[in-house]
Amino acid sequence: MSQTPRRLAIVLFNLGGPDRPEAVRPFLFNLFNDPAIIRLPWPLRPLLATLISRRRAKAATAIYEELGGGSPLLENTRAQAAALEAALREQAGAEAVEARCFIAMRYWHPMAMETAQAVKDWAPDQIVLLPLYPQFSTTTTASSARVWREAAKAVGLAAPESLVCCYPIDAGFVEAMAALIAPRYRAARQAAGRARILFSAHGLPEKIVKAGDPYQWQCERTNEAIVARLSDLVDEPAPDWVNCYQSRVGPLAWIGPSTEAEVARAGADQVGCVVVPMAFVSEHSETLVELDIEYRDLAREKGVPAYERVPTVAADAGFIAGLARLALAGTTRSGTASMTGGRLCPADWSGCPCRTA
Repeated sequence: MSQTPRRLAIVLFNLGGPDRPEAVRPFLFNLFNDPAIIRLPWPLRPLLATLISRRRAKAATAIYEELGGGSPLLENTRAQAAALEAALREQAGAEAVEARCFIAMRYWHPMAMETAQAVKDWAPDQIVLLPLYPQFSTTTTASSARVWREAAKAVGLAAPESLVCCYPIDAGFVEAMAALIAPRYRAARQAAGRARILFSAHGLPEKIVKAGDPYQWQCERTNEAIVARLSDLVDEPAPDWVNCYQSRVGPLAWIGPSTEAEVARAGADQVGCVVVPMAFVSEHSETLVELDIEYRDLAREKGVPAYERVPTVAADAGFIAGLARLALAGTTRSGTASMTGGRLCPADWSGCPCRTA
């Protein structure tokens, strides 16, 4: 007699994005009302979020108009979810595991409450929380996990769960990124004679990192791992590269250097730019508008001899296979663990969610 497959729910965390122009302002309010983003108490935080979202709505709407009126992030995440379900069937065997992927966006629909209810209705035997943020931050994965657990409690979802908190140097992710960078690095080098890789991640205020958030440390480890693999692919032992950060908002000091400053430096040095969105796994406004349009225009203005933008890993087969391995490993434990099954960050990063080394 065949055994009933175990039901495994994979909940994919992502940022979310407005799906129409009318959604831009409430999306921005949700973003800036997050206590992980604006670290002020109630009622100051929602008052400030209302002010910021009102002021930024017009400019943000213009950005999304470049994308047809809304963000493509949900569509891209759905494609990743479908690919991940197929990879899980292949790795685990349909007879052993019936896996279904659910999407929980942080700032726009489908959000945690509606997803938690959908997961409960499906009645899984186990849940693995899998962020589509390779590098952990208190502002992304931790925020998503907090609201997910609040929603799960509210709907009475009691299945055992585990969280894969980060996978900044996962082999599937690193290999996929290196393979995407290689042809664009060769093209920039051929066009300009020399090329520099700009690993561009979403920035954070310095005070968040100084408070123990390990995001910058993990981004640096990602880039080192990618460069080590890339050097074999392009037959160059030490490609020129730099960490940099984009999307700064507000008056606070942010971690750097900024991507804008590095594009300008490439122009001054007369080297080609290869811009790599290594902290994003899906195309959205920060890649399709900020990198493809705004920074490309800046590169032209600063005389950069070649500008190449590397795509995100999206539903790359190697990346998705890596996610499947991480998800299945998550079924063997409870609580929170990194890609290693324990703690990845050094002990002095107090914002790491893993309590033990």
